[in-house]
Amino acid sequence: MDVDEADLTAAVLKQLAGTPDPRVRQLMEALVRHLHAFAREVRLTGDEWMAAIQFLTATGQICGPTRQEFILLSDTLGLSALVSTIAQDRDDEGATEETILGPFYVPDSPWREAGESMVTHEGTTGQPVHLRGRVLATDGTPLAGAVLDLWQTDEHGNYAVKRPDLMPADNLRGRYRTDAEGRYSVRTIRPKYYHVNSDGPAGALLRLTGRTPGRPAHIHVIVTADGHRPVTTHLFDRASEYLDNDSVFGVKDSLIKDFVEQPDGTSVVEHDFILRSS
Repeated sequence: MDVDEADLTAAVLKQLAGTPDPRVRQLMEALVRHLHAFAREVRLTGDEWMAAIQFLTATGQICGPTRQEFILLSDTLGLSALVSTIAQDRDDEGATEETILGPFYVPDSPWREAGESMVTHEGTTGQPVHLRGRVLATDGTPLAGAVLDLWQTDEHGNYAVKRPDLMPADNLRGRYRTDAEGRYSVRTIRPKYYHVNSDGPAGALLRLTGRTPGRPAHIHVIVTADGHRPVTTHLFDRASEYLDNDSVFGVKDSLIKDFVEQPDGTSVVEHDFILRSS
C-alpha cells in the first residue's frame, strides 16, 4: 500500500493501536505524532536525518559505567529539568525542590558517620565546609534514619568519577544517616563551578549552538526516608559563577545557599530537606 506524507502518521498510529499496555501506547503515539510534526515543520532532509542518527550513535558509543552522555544530552536540552519539575508539580506540599540527577552519580557511595569528612584524598585542599541541617516531613516531623547520598566536585571542578587519575573513587562522595531528631552533619570542602564534558556529542551541540558549558558550584544530594518520596536535588553556592546561565537548567532559587565564612577560615551551610509522604 502506498503511503504519502499526508497519511503516513495515521498509518503508523494505526499499527500502534494494538499496544497492550495503555501507558506505552500513549507514550509511543505521542512520540510519533511529535516526531512527524517536527520533521514536517523543519522540512527535514535526508542528510539531516542521517546526521541525527550518527549523533545519537556517537552519544551511545561514548557512554560507559562512569559516563552517561545521554543524561548529559537530556540535561543540556532542558528535558531532565522539565521531567523533575513535572513530577514535583503533581503534588507539591512545600517539599524540597527537585532538580536533575546529572551524569556523574555513582550508586553505593561509602557510608560515613555523622560529622565525618567526605574528603579522602590528601591532595584535596579546598575550603573546609560544614554542611548541616535536618530532614523533615512536610508537617515538620523529624525523619530519623533518613539517608543522604552526596557527591560533588573538588576545588578545581573535578568529580572523582570523572578524574580517577587525580583522586580515589570515594573522594567527595558519601552516605549519611540522620539521628533521632532528623539531624545530619557532613564535613566536606567548597565545590567549584565547572564545565560539563565537551569532548562528546553533547559538548559539540553546545558549541554548535553557541552556548556555555558552565555549571555553577553545587553539592548533589539524594535524600530518602521510609514512607516518603525521595528527592534528588542540589545545593548551590550563592557566590558561584553560572547561576544565571546553568547549561543544564538545574538552578532553583530555593536551592541557592550562603556558604557562611567562619573566623577559622571554614564555612558553614545550613539546609533542611523536606520530604513528601509516599
